[in-house]
Amino acid sequence: MGLYDAYLSMRHRRSPADPPAHVAVVITERDLLEQGAYDTLEAFLDWAFEFGAERVTVSVSVLDEAVVPTLERELREIETPKPVAVRGPGDTERADAPIQVSIGLGGKHEFAEVVRSLAEEAESGRLDPDDIDETDVEDRLVFPAEPDLVIKTGAERLSDFMIWQSVYSELYFTDVNWRDFRKRDYLRAVLDFQDRQRRFGR
Repeated sequence: MGLYDAYLSMRHRRSPADPPAHVAVVITERDLLEQGAYDTLEAFLDWAFEFGAERVTVSVSVLDEAVVPTLERELREIETPKPVAVRGPGDTERADAPIQVSIGLGGKHEFAEVVRSLAEEAESGRLDPDDIDETDVEDRLVFPAEPDLVIKTGAERLSDFMIWQSVYSELYFTDVNWRDFRKRDYLRAVLDFQDRQRRFGR
């Protein structure tokens, strides 16, 4: 088992392509109920920075908003290699930390709040509608950074995740459930990214 991980690490180091600078992972509240789920998350963060990431976003999709305060508390207490910013459904403060955690803050809701803010500023005369561009949107997002690689465990579908920011992201789906996610699974995702030719919508 260790030899295979070492082999993947060697392939990563020898790849001429850059690793993803910003990695995002999409998990669910149910994933975090599994035994060892937070240990996996701590390890995931270590792997990401070990293998070249400069920023990591963790998106936790939530069905029951009643669990958000508990998740926020627990996720603020995990051991991390870099500072963390945790944001929930009602938060509007920009997240700029190297590790960003979104709990139940859906992409549709985030984008709708941006549109509402722009509409209010235009109506009040503080902003000319003809001057609105992509920068105005990005300046108002809670999570402004665009992921290079988005990893989704357990199923080949994305939840309501960073709709604006991930438009040019490379997507990687694995049928490995979060509770079973290992270093080799992360390295496979990174190597897959390094083997791709990014087109950024072209």
